Amino acid sequence: MKRLFDLALTIPGLFLLSPLFLLIALWVRLDSPGPVMFRQVRVGRHGREFRIIKFRTMQADAERVGPQVSGGDDPRITRCGRFLRRHKLDELPQLINVLTGEMSLVGPRPEVPKYVAAYADAFREILAVRPGITDHAAIEFSNEGELLRGVADPEKKYLEEILPAKIELYRAYLENGGIIADISLIARTLWKIVA
Repeated sequence: MKRLFDLALTIPGLFLLSPLFLLIALWVRLDSPGPVMFRQVRVGRHGREFRIIKFRTMQADAERVGPQVSGGDDPRITRCGRFLRRHKLDELPQLINVLTGEMSLVGPRPEVPKYVAAYADAFREILAVRPGITDHAAIEFSNEGELLRGVADPEKKYLEEILPAKIELYRAYLENGGIIADISLIARTLWKIVA
């Protein structure tokens, strides 16, 4: 049922959003050198790794010169990247991950392997479901870049403070998930973006 729900929204969504995809792709290409899309290994359902797809918002070699999390003041973020992140438009290509079955529209956000390894016991339960584009944690921590702004060690703060709080929210979704909850979370996410 959940998979049918995802496809029923994702297929028309990709079609309707295709002009916006093209405009954003052009902007990313003109703004800084490097690929339009950013792909990063994340951990999906049952621990299977996959490559999440986003519009690139940082300089092309960002992962080689800094941590995998970033504050809003990170100099690696491009000019258009700041706008895309603020309005969550960089996340739109994840609809392709939903189409291929690697993600769901709603579910715990997928983490990189080393962050999953840091909380392996907690993630065993969380990885029983497909990761999602949005969930309670994505809404509650929509200002994550600001929380990490000016922090000397953003990765340490993420691992010790932010990720444990997210894990509790992931667990809350597992306990209270369902189509009605998913519709509510999608509506709250869209409201957060446009508000």
